[in-house]
Amino acid sequence: MTDFPRTTIENLSVSRLIMGTNWFLGFSHTSKAQDDMIKRRMDARAIADVVEVFLRGGVDTLLGFRPEPKLIDAVKEAEDRVGREVIRIGTPHLNLAGTSEAEDANAKAFDAFADIGVSVCMPHQAATDALVDRRTRSLPGMERYCAMIRERGMIPGLSTHMPETPGYADASGLDVATYIQIYNPIGFLMQVEVDWVHRVIQKAKRPVITIKPLAAGRVLPLVGMAFVWNTIREQDMVCIGCFTPDEAREILDLSRGFLERREVTSELQKSRSKESILV
Repeated sequence: MTDFPRTTIENLSVSRLIMGTNWFLGFSHTSKAQDDMIKRRMDARAIADVVEVFLRGGVDTLLGFRPEPKLIDAVKEAEDRVGREVIRIGTPHLNLAGTSEAEDANAKAFDAFADIGVSVCMPHQAATDALVDRRTRSLPGMERYCAMIRERGMIPGLSTHMPETPGYADASGLDVATYIQIYNPIGFLMQVEVDWVHRVIQKAKRPVITIKPLAAGRVLPLVGMAFVWNTIREQDMVCIGCFTPDEAREILDLSRGFLERREVTSELQKSRSKESILV
């Protein structure tokens, strides 16, 4: 088992390729029918089959871990099969109502993520982006949640869809170690043009986890993976969700090929219309 290239989030070594969980849990960004299909297909065994391929390919880091029984069971099963531990990154939802009841709920959420072995805790985009203040160029209130994450032995980061977030957090000295940013060649779900998000990633003081490299299936794997691997920094990461073990193998092969600067020879899909191209 050859390790995949690695980077660090603070003092934690992680694989630069990261397993995503949208295609485990039913978030297709396509349709409800597609979401429902994922939920029917992806039981704990099916998820474990995909995680196993990544682990055997040297990818040991997973984004989106949360207190969901089938996901917990799947990761444990894959770990047992391979004999290697998965590094867990979680993105908990927060209640921003500001009441004592809300803060108690947030403390319990952080406790739950710590209890299931999360190493890097990144408040979900829904909470992070709600706290971004463009007037003051800061995230007022987020420092409290970062401290709560530290108190529980986890590394704080920020999950965000806003390109402002890394720069504001860096400038204000917020205690975070990494950021999530959407990044793909067609700008899917990105709030500004691709070249602007590219600059945000290049200037971030912490390593960045890029997500949705294939724009939720709207971009071919060759195109999306070539784009991200060739336009991010050596400390940055790419997170991608896969639905089958074969998809995971394909992503591993493509990623290694691009990072090693060698020809990518993944088998292509075939149809009768392409027969005239074959040589």
